Amino acid sequence: MILAGCHKQVSPGPSSQTAARAVTNFKVVGYLPTWAGNVSQIQFSKLTHINYAFLIPTSSGGYQPVEDPGKLSSMVTAAHAAGVKALISVGGGGGGGGFAGIVASSANRTAFVNSMISFTNQYNLDGVDIDWEYPSAGTQANNFLLLMQQLSTAMHNSGKLLTAAVIGDGGDYIVDGIFSITDYLVIMAYDDNNFQHSTFEVGTRCMNYWLNRGLPVAKAILGVPFYGHDSSKDPNSADAYVNYNTILSGGANAQLDVSGSLGYNGIITMKSKTSYAMATGGGIAIWELSGDVTGTNSLLSAINQVVVAGGNLSTGAPVGTTVTFKGFNNQYVSSENGTKAMNCNRPTAQGWEQFTVVDAGWGKVALQSMSKYVSSEDGTQSITCNRASYNGWEIFDWIPTADGKVSLRSTNGLFISSENGTKAMTCTRTVAQGWEAFGINQ
Repeated sequence: MILAGCHKQVSPGPSSQTAARAVTNFKVVGYLPTWAGNVSQIQFSKLTHINYAFLIPTSSGGYQPVEDPGKLSSMVTAAHAAGVKALISVGGGGGGGGFAGIVASSANRTAFVNSMISFTNQYNLDGVDIDWEYPSAGTQANNFLLLMQQLSTAMHNSGKLLTAAVIGDGGDYIVDGIFSITDYLVIMAYDDNNFQHSTFEVGTRCMNYWLNRGLPVAKAILGVPFYGHDSSKDPNSADAYVNYNTILSGGANAQLDVSGSLGYNGIITMKSKTSYAMATGGGIAIWELSGDVTGTNSLLSAINQVVVAGGNLSTGAPVGTTVTFKGFNNQYVSSENGTKAMNCNRPTAQGWEQFTVVDAGWGKVALQSMSKYVSSEDGTQSITCNRASYNGWEIFDWIPTADGKVSLRSTNGLFISSENGTKAMTCTRTVAQGWEAFGINQ
C-alpha cells in the first residue's frame, strides 16, 4: 500500500466532549495478509472489522484462487464468534492490475460483481474492500465509479458492506460519487517517505484532504502502520519495510518512533492518532495485524485503550501551570517575546522565559508565552513563539526522559533542540539526547 504525502495544517485539538461524540460506531479495522499472521493470535475483541488481504482479480472479472482458503475460513469463523465483521480485500499494491480490464467493459464489470457476490457468499463474508493502486484520472476513474456503483448496489442488496482503500491525498482517481455509495474509505496515511513515513502530521493532513473534499466524517477511516521504514535500504526493496515486532526485537523503544535508521509508529503516536481519529473521523485501520506484538507493547492494545477511554488521552504534562525550561547548558529557554527566533541562553528566568502548558487535545500540549504560542516551524527554520493560536506546528508530545527531564516532539516527528545555546533553537532532531532534553522549573 502506497501513499502520496499531503500538505495541509491540522486544526486545533478537540474537547473531550467532541471526542466522545465520535465513539459511537467507531471502527477498528485490521488487515490480515494471506502470507503472514495466525488467526489464533488475533485480538478480535479489540477489532470491529477484519479484512483478508488479498484476493487477486483477473481482467475478465474473475479472480485467482484465494491463497490459503483454510486460513480465510478460520478468520471468518473466529471473527463472527467475536462479533467482528469479516471482509475480503481485493487487489492490493501488487495485485490490482486486473482492475484496468474489469472497468473497461460493461460485461467485465458485471462479471466482477457476480464474482464478488459468489465469493462473499461462499465464505460467509460481510463485504468487499476494494484496493486498486491506482486507476488513472479521467476515463478510467469514471469507469471505476461505474463499477463501484454496480458493486455497491449488489453488496447492499445482499446486506453486505462495500469499502475501499485510498491514497493519502491527490486521489483524483476517486471521484466524489464514490463517497455516497461506499460504507467507508480507508485512508492510507503511510509510506510518505523512506524513514518517518507516517507521522502524526501526515495522518492529520491526509484525513483533512478527504474531509475537505466532502467525505463524510463517519466514513473517514485513518490508516496506520504496524511497520516501519529502514532509510538505509533501497526504498523499492522489501528490506526497507520492517514489522513493528521486528523493530522492537532489535531493541527499539516501543514508546518512540525512531530507532537508528528505522522510522515507525510507537505507542505515543498510535494513541494520539487514535484520539484524533475518534474526534474527527469514523475509525482507524491497521496495515497489518501480523506486525504487532503481545503484552504491554501491543499497538492494537494501545488503540483499544484510547477507544475504551472514549478518545480522551492524558498529556502527561503539568497542564494549566507556568513552567521554565532549562537546557543542557544550564541556560533557560526564552520566547524572545515573539520578536525573533527562540534561544536557550538566559542565565535567569523572567517573563519571556516562562511558558504556560496548554492541553491541545489528542495527548499533546501547546506552549504559550506572552500570549503567543511556540511553533516548530515544521523544522524548516528556527522555532519561534509568535503564533496567536495553535495548529499543527504548534502542538507537541511531552515526553519524559529517563533522568527526570522532558523532550518536546512536534507533529512532524522531530524534537526541539536547545542547540546548546550556540544558535537559535530548532525542531529538526529525529532523536532526543542532551540538547533535546529540558529541566522543568529548575
